[in-house]
Amino acid sequence: MVKIMKCKYIVLFFNIIFTFFALKAQDAVISIAGKVINSNDGKPIQGVTVLVEGTNKGAYTNNEGKFQIKGLEPGVYSLRFSSIGFETFVKSNIFVTNVKPVFLEIELVEKVINIEGVEVRGKYFERFIETTTSTSTFSSEEIRRTPGVQEDIVRATALLPGVAVTSVGRNDLIVRGGAPFENLFIVDNIEVPNINHFGTQGTNGGPLAIINIDFIKNVQFSAGGFGAKYGDRTSSLTQISLYNGNEEKFGGKAVLSATGFGLNLEGPVNSQGSFFFSARRSYLDLIFKAANFAFIPEYWDFQGKLNFKFDDRNSISFLVISALDFVRLNNDNSDNTYSNSRVAVPEQKQYFSGLTWKHIFDNAVLNLTLGRTYTKFNTFQNDSNLVSILKNNSVEGETSLKIDYEIKLSNIFNLSFGNQTKFGTKLKYDIFVDGRYRLDNQGNPSEYKVDTTFRTIKNGTYVTLATSIGKHRVSAGLRGDYFNFTQTKYFVSPRISVSYMINPVSTIVFSLGRFYQSPSYIWLVGAPNQNLNPIRADQVVLGYEHTPFEDLKVQFEVYYKKYANYPARVFRPQAVLSPSGFDDLSTDIPFGIEPLVSEGTGWSRGIELLIQKRFNPKLPLYGLLSITLSQTKFAGLDGVLRTSTYDNPLIFNIALGYRINPQWEISYKYRAAIGIPTTPYLSNGQKDYSQYNQGDRLPIFRQTDFRVDKRWYLKNFNIVTYLDIQNLFSTKNKTGVRWDYRNQKIEYFESFGILPSIGVYFEF
Repeated sequence: MVKIMKCKYIVLFFNIIFTFFALKAQDAVISIAGKVINSNDGKPIQGVTVLVEGTNKGAYTNNEGKFQIKGLEPGVYSLRFSSIGFETFVKSNIFVTNVKPVFLEIELVEKVINIEGVEVRGKYFERFIETTTSTSTFSSEEIRRTPGVQEDIVRATALLPGVAVTSVGRNDLIVRGGAPFENLFIVDNIEVPNINHFGTQGTNGGPLAIINIDFIKNVQFSAGGFGAKYGDRTSSLTQISLYNGNEEKFGGKAVLSATGFGLNLEGPVNSQGSFFFSARRSYLDLIFKAANFAFIPEYWDFQGKLNFKFDDRNSISFLVISALDFVRLNNDNSDNTYSNSRVAVPEQKQYFSGLTWKHIFDNAVLNLTLGRTYTKFNTFQNDSNLVSILKNNSVEGETSLKIDYEIKLSNIFNLSFGNQTKFGTKLKYDIFVDGRYRLDNQGNPSEYKVDTTFRTIKNGTYVTLATSIGKHRVSAGLRGDYFNFTQTKYFVSPRISVSYMINPVSTIVFSLGRFYQSPSYIWLVGAPNQNLNPIRADQVVLGYEHTPFEDLKVQFEVYYKKYANYPARVFRPQAVLSPSGFDDLSTDIPFGIEPLVSEGTGWSRGIELLIQKRFNPKLPLYGLLSITLSQTKFAGLDGVLRTSTYDNPLIFNIALGYRINPQWEISYKYRAAIGIPTTPYLSNGQKDYSQYNQGDRLPIFRQTDFRVDKRWYLKNFNIVTYLDIQNLFSTKNKTGVRWDYRNQKIEYFESFGILPSIGVYFEF
C-alpha cells in the first residue's frame, strides 16, 4: 500500500511539472501548410478554400496548390477543403505542436454529379477511384491510438468487417475466408511479399509489422472487389502510402513503446527535397531472458525515404525498409528444451526498396517504379534430444519494374493501363525435413531433401476504363498475367464495378470479377516435379453506403466467393493448404513443403455491417462497430466439402475513443468471435484427418482492451505518453489445440492474461 501511495505522488509531481511547462509554451504559435492535388491526375488545384473548423482562420491554395495557415496554438484540428467541381473533404486528427510545422498532402476527388439546391457537405471518408466496394482507410494516428494493436498496421485492419485473425500473437489476416497468403500488400507502389518480423515463408503474416507508423500517410484496405490494376492475390488489398520527410525543418522523435525503442529523423534536403530515417530495436529479448523464457526473440528494423522534386512535373523518391530477426534458445533445463522442440525457429534478414519516378502530363500522370525485395530465411527445429528434424536455408529475391499510366480522355472518361514484370532473380532452397514428421497419406515416413536454385518470370498487364455518367460510375477492367512455372502460363481476369448514387448521402455499389494468384515460390520445391496452377477466385459483392452525417458512415455488404485450382494436399486428401504461422513440424508439415495438386475447391459467403464515426471537434467521440456473419468451406482431393480451418461464423468488434481535450484521450476496444473448428487427435498424437475440422469448435473468443494517452506541448519538444492494457479482464482465451507428447493428451494454446504496457515519445 505504501509503494502504491509513493507511485501516486511521483505521477502527480511529474504531471504538475509537465503541465507547468505546457502552459508556459502556450504563447507560441505555429502553422499548418500543405498541397492540394487532383486525385485523378496529380495536378495541383488552385483556389481551394481551406478552413480550420471551429476557428475563423483559413487560406486559399495558390497556382502550385499550396497553402499555409498561421497563428494557431498547439492542439488538434480539422481542416475543410472545398472547391468548385470537387467533393468537399475534411481532414481530421491534425496534431499541431511547437516542435515542427505540419505539412499535409491532400487529394480531392472530382464530383460525380452536381445536384442544384442540395447542401454541400464535407466528407470525412476518402473515396478512391480504383475500388468501389469493401474499402476503408486508416491514418497513422487512428492506428496509434487503437488499444491492443501495438501500433501495427495489419492488426488495425482486423477491426474491419470480413477480417479475422489466426491467433492473438500474430497478425495473419483471414479476409472473407481466404488464407493469409491471399492478401496483397503494397508500400509506396512496391509489392511486398511479407511486411512482418519473423514472417512465415510462403504466406504474409507474422507477429508484428516492420513499418514505422510515424511516417504513414494513409492505409487503404480493400476486402475485395479491387480493380484490374492489382493482381496475383485473391482476397484483400492493403496499400500503405508513406509521407515525405519534413520540407521545412529538421526534427525527430525518440520512442519507447510497448515492444521496443527507436529514433526517427527527418528534414529538408536543399530546397527541393526531403528525407526521413528511423531505426528501432526490440527489448523483448531483455525481458524474456530475465524471465528465463525458453524462446528469446530479438529484432531490428530500419527505414528511410528520400524525395526530390526536379520541377512542377517531375519528381523521384527512393525508399528502403529492412529488418533483422534473431532468436536465442534457452535450453538450460528439460522443460525449456521440450518447449523449444515444438517450434520452428524463424530467423530472417529482409529488405525491400524502390525507386519511383513520377511525371505529370497536361492530362495524364505516369508512375515508373523499379523495386527489389529480398528475404534470407534460416528456419530450424530440433527435437527434445536436440537432434535436427527441420532445416530450411532459403533465399527469395525478386526484382520488379512497374509502370502505370492514367489519362483523362474527357470530362466523363478516364483510362488507365500499365504493366509489371517481376524477375525471381535469386531463388535458392536448401531444405531437410525428417521423415518421421512428414508422413504420407498411408502414415509412412517421407523424408525430404532439396538443394536447388532457379529463376522465374512473372508479368501482369492491365487496362481499365472508368466513366461517370449522371448518377452512375462504372469501372471496367481486364488483366492478363503470366507465370513461367505454372501449368497454365497465361490467365485473364475480367472485372467490373458499378456505383449508383441514390442521393448525395446514399450509394449502392456492385462489383464482379475474377482473380488469380500464382503459387508461392516455396510450394514449387515442396516435392519433386511439383506442377501447380494459379488459384482462381470469382467474387461478387453488393453493398449499400449511407452517410447520415459528415463524420458518420454506415456500410452494409454481402459477398460470395468461389474458389478453384486451390492447392490440395496429397498427403492429407481431406485438406487444402492453409499455413498460418507459429509452425511446428511435430504438429503438421510447414510452409507447403509437401506434394500439392491444384484440384481443391471451395466457397465463402457472408454479410457485413460497418458503422464508423470519425473524429470531429464538435463531438470528439470516434470509433467503429463491425459485425460479420460468414461461412467458408473447402474440398480437398477426396471431393468432400468441409468447414474451413479459418471459419469464424460470427465476428463482433467495437472500438470507441474520446478526446477529453488536446492533452488527454481515452479509448476502448472489445472483440468477440465464435471459435474455429478443430480436428480430433488419435492416441498416437497424430491428427485424425478422417474427421478433419469435424471436432469441437474452440470456445468463443472475447477480449477487452483499454488505453489512455497524455500529451504535453512544451516549448522546444513534446512528450506523448500512454498506458495500453490488453485483455483488461484477463480472459483465458483458447486460440488453438495441439498434442502434448509428454502427457499423451491434447492441450490448448491459451492467450496471456492481462498485459499492460506503457510508451513514451519525445518529439523534437
